[in-house]
Amino acid sequence: MTLLETDRPTLDLEDIVESAAEALEGAPTLEVIRWAVATFGDRICLTSSMSDAALIHLVSKVKPGIDVLFVDTGYHFAETIGTRDAVEAVYPVNVINVTPSRTVEEQEAALGPRLYGRNPDLCCHLRKVEPLGRALEGYMAWFSGIRRDETASRRNRRVVEWDRKRGMVKVNPILDWSQEEMDNYIEDNGVIINPLHYDDYPSIGCEPCTRPVAPGEDPRSGRWAGMGKTECGIHL
Repeated sequence: MTLLETDRPTLDLEDIVESAAEALEGAPTLEVIRWAVATFGDRICLTSSMSDAALIHLVSKVKPGIDVLFVDTGYHFAETIGTRDAVEAVYPVNVINVTPSRTVEEQEAALGPRLYGRNPDLCCHLRKVEPLGRALEGYMAWFSGIRRDETASRRNRRVVEWDRKRGMVKVNPILDWSQEEMDNYIEDNGVIINPLHYDDYPSIGCEPCTRPVAPGEDPRSGRWAGMGKTECGIHL
């Protein structure tokens, strides 16, 4: 039984978010995860781009068997698909492959080739945002691996948030982690990472829209390079 099941039926999720966001600001990562699992039980999932399995490793310690949603856009690097398969084989989680409503071929037939180059916002919406929105409908909350140090738009995020767009709770357990803390956790725990990180891809998206990053460049400068875009839309 979760905490939600023991409380009044009309409990407002937005009230839970506000009190938890204050109480858990600056709390240890595992404390945040334990709160979320105790509160939402089987109605919480985890999303992963398969850049690394750090959050998967952390959450599966508290909730083995948790659903991990991976959006397979049809444009991923082979290394990303391989990371997904390795995660499924190694960790005690249930990986769910989420796909867009159209295949790449069907999208190109309807909207023309290389939509990602002509209208990257629309391509991201069709192949990432919309499929994930559908997949999240069966849950009350989701774990996200965003960090404040990644982009300017993430600096004011909170460890527990109300996801107004989807009408659910979003939990960001590693929000305050630095890249050094992430690297140390991965090394200390032998966490699976996408091998593209070794080839100068510090931030990994779809293959057509991601390039290697030179030393000294912003780690996310290889995402949608030259397009004036920094977010796919999932976390906006």
